[in-house]
Amino acid sequence: MAAHALQSRLGCQVPRMCSAMQLPRLHAAHPRLSSSVQTAAVGRAEQSRKSLSRMQVRQLRCCPVAMAQKAASNDGDVVTGKVRVRFAPSPTGALHVGGARTALYNWLFARRHGGKMILRIEDTDLARSTKQSEVNLLEELKWLGIDWDEGPDVGGDKGPYRQSERNALYKEYADKLVKDGVAYPCFCTDEELDEMKRIAASKNQAPIYRGKWGRATAEEVQEAKDAGIPYCYRFRSPKDQEVTINDAVRGEVTWNTNTLGDFVILRSNGQPVYNFCVAVDDATMEISHVLRAEEHLPNTLRQVLLYKALGFKPPTFGHMSLILAPDKSKLSKRHGATSVGEFRDEGYLPDAMTNFLALLGWNEGDGSQREMYSLDELVQAFSLGRITKSGAVFDKTKLSWMNGQYLRSRPDEELIPQLAGHWAQCGLLKSADQTPFVVAAVAAAKNSLELLPDADKELKEYLAYPLEATMASPEVADVVSDDFPQVANAALQAYESGKLQEALESGADGFKKWLKAVGKEQGRKGKRLFMPMRIALTGNFHGPDLPALVSMLMSENGEVNAEAAGYVPLAQRMEQLKAKVATMPQPAEAAA
Repeated sequence: MAAHALQSRLGCQVPRMCSAMQLPRLHAAHPRLSSSVQTAAVGRAEQSRKSLSRMQVRQLRCCPVAMAQKAASNDGDVVTGKVRVRFAPSPTGALHVGGARTALYNWLFARRHGGKMILRIEDTDLARSTKQSEVNLLEELKWLGIDWDEGPDVGGDKGPYRQSERNALYKEYADKLVKDGVAYPCFCTDEELDEMKRIAASKNQAPIYRGKWGRATAEEVQEAKDAGIPYCYRFRSPKDQEVTINDAVRGEVTWNTNTLGDFVILRSNGQPVYNFCVAVDDATMEISHVLRAEEHLPNTLRQVLLYKALGFKPPTFGHMSLILAPDKSKLSKRHGATSVGEFRDEGYLPDAMTNFLALLGWNEGDGSQREMYSLDELVQAFSLGRITKSGAVFDKTKLSWMNGQYLRSRPDEELIPQLAGHWAQCGLLKSADQTPFVVAAVAAAKNSLELLPDADKELKEYLAYPLEATMASPEVADVVSDDFPQVANAALQAYESGKLQEALESGADGFKKWLKAVGKEQGRKGKRLFMPMRIALTGNFHGPDLPALVSMLMSENGEVNAEAAGYVPLAQRMEQLKAKVATMPQPAEAAA
């Protein structure tokens, strides 16, 4: 993205090239860096460029300090002091995949550097916040494998961890700002504020506060209070100043305070405003790194000013790009599932979700094409220096593929009870017992799965007997014309004599032995034998290994809900096959 476009989008200044003038500041910020590293972080010097990759050169142009940090650390993170990060969701709805990625990146960074992960509930929106939403958020985070060291459910020495329980603290700090002269009571009515906005719009001015209460005398303030006029608290924004942060993802970002105006920190009903809460909470909870989505970047100016006014050192900020839909717009409900709970209910696995989310805006670098990571491997590989600035597209097809990789690689001792429970829950099985039939069904379905619900379709196909539809398909015309009744009659005769049942009861090897004998008798082998026999016994032209499949069907012992699963037992299959063969021309030797 061009610098001017990014500046317009984010409301801040983004330098395109560093200069030698920045060397003293770089040295002051990182005195331990060698002079060669400092030089590499600053200029266009050809010698420095030769030792850097093209990606590193682009980073160098955007942020000299970040580039110096990259050169000084193998993983791209220069961390001094203890790491304390936080994830601070609002309990007003489901956990969006964007929020889940933010939580994951914070968790990975904390675990990578032996730090603390704090969960804070930002429930100041009293009208929309619900306890159930909070419960769901915690459950979905835990489902993803994300835990926390401090939070509303585990406690900690920096609590309370719900903003609704911290109002006394916010009032204390608001009063401090008023006492220090950097905040003041504002008695403007909504009508007066609307009129200010109208006038500003007519003059093409920014819609910032231009009321009188920032200049009011103590007598005027007291008079308004005595009259019982409701008032809020506003922060007195400094004029003609530039505020700069070195964003861990975006590099150097600068704002001019003249674009801000005096902003509300405490409403007239006593409720604190978001930016004030966040600044007070992050400061008093000693948060070292604030890692969040880029949509919060415009809030950073207010928060940094509040930090400084309260006497706190601002944290390190890192603003990650948004997650985009395939059409490159912001991912929303109109694009389908967007919450962790929805994906969980669709049959996605937590390890696949965390792996996929981690790669939405981060990569291991150094030309790595790796795509599969466990949580432990992500912890070891993760670094802020590898978070990308550009938006990441949420590709559900890729997520499904990745989920299939995890699902198929699960050991049987995990997958069998999981699928048994799933089939029982959706009514295909009467119970979740791990019977020989269930074990065989899992083995048959395993390699065809991407999502858990795919197993439902697979099991139903195994249990059904769509003989008429298959026989009518042009795909099987050659098989049918190759004396299909000859093979079908062999199966029917073996069933009537009990030899087929004996073969099936003896397992896959017994079935193979019987089938080989049929082939020898009829002069058939390979596809000429297996394809018509598959149709005769399963009613399908395609499917898993035929001996394993028919052995599985024979092992069914009342576990299946026949109506729900569309199960056709062997006896009924043979009846349908016999009726079908009776309508077909018979083999030449039989006719003779």
